[in-house]
Amino acid sequence: MDTDKKNTILKEGFLVKRGHLVPNWKARWFVLTSDKLLYYKYEGSKRDSCQRGKILLKDCEITCPFLEYENRPLALKLQTKNGAAHFLEACSRQERDDWAADITAAVDKLKKAGGGKVVNGEEPAGSQFHNINLSKVLDSMYDIHSGIKMSNHVEQGNTYSNCFSGSAVVDWLVFMQLALTRVEAMTLASALLEEGLLRTVGLKSAESFRTAGLSEQFMDDSTALYSFSDSLKKRGTVKAETSLSAVELSGKVIMRGYLLKQGHRRKNWKVRLFVLRSEPAFLHYFDPTKDDVGPVGGFSLRGCLVSSLDDNGVPSGVKGNVQGNLFKIITQSNTPYFIQAPTHQEKMAWIDAIRQQT
Repeated sequence: MDTDKKNTILKEGFLVKRGHLVPNWKARWFVLTSDKLLYYKYEGSKRDSCQRGKILLKDCEITCPFLEYENRPLALKLQTKNGAAHFLEACSRQERDDWAADITAAVDKLKKAGGGKVVNGEEPAGSQFHNINLSKVLDSMYDIHSGIKMSNHVEQGNTYSNCFSGSAVVDWLVFMQLALTRVEAMTLASALLEEGLLRTVGLKSAESFRTAGLSEQFMDDSTALYSFSDSLKKRGTVKAETSLSAVELSGKVIMRGYLLKQGHRRKNWKVRLFVLRSEPAFLHYFDPTKDDVGPVGGFSLRGCLVSSLDDNGVPSGVKGNVQGNLFKIITQSNTPYFIQAPTHQEKMAWIDAIRQQT
């Protein structure tokens, strides 16, 4: 068993983390233990069992609030002993301060305990890929003249078209001097996978992506297959968002927090920051990975029906291997929203708060 899982969990929940390889923001599930802060990726509606990284807390310095990101006033900064800086954002001021207090308490306890060997495994303080533009790397890979050559490949008796091997990608990245070594090329390719710019093809690459750490997700292997994202040819087409009136956003904030929402078209699950307002009663949701201050969606709670869904089995209309704590909102126009809370307690708190506004 992973020794990290043996430690007592002091706190857990969603935070938005700024990446090291690429300076963008991603929602991650964080678990605080006595000596480290672990984080995991959510795959669909289920937490990935593979740990994506860890932040060692021994001699860690905490800055809260961290106000250098103009559009992220709820951020805090962790500076580790080896100089690595980690930037995390919470859903509210109270949540941010609670995380900071619990992390500070863990750090202080480690100081009082006096020393101890530092375990390797933390993210490096620096990387040659910091601030790299992955979109430009992808454009070069997709170039018809000098990019990656796609062809048919066979894996375990199945033939896959328009794909390429992991070793071919590593060869290309080194040849184009986008990476100095094959190890660096694998790390860069893993970042492309993590951002959804490349996708796995077949079983071997998919299993590696699901179980490996961030820098090892991509395989330097001639039998591991990959291809470009299905949405690559659709880049540049931006979905027109329905404009929201200022009245919708003028109400008093009653509740806010990170929840998982199922999409209406693709039925995939995404972490969203939900904000419940009264007078007028509206529920809006924001993409926490973007710096945009406006919501990506929302609806009036007038005439809405909200109900808790049974955790036994997958309810009708819900896709994916969900972990429970589901509830459903049906708007006055009969549009269903399926939402998943991190815990049963949070689910019931959201249901009660929404019902009071309907």
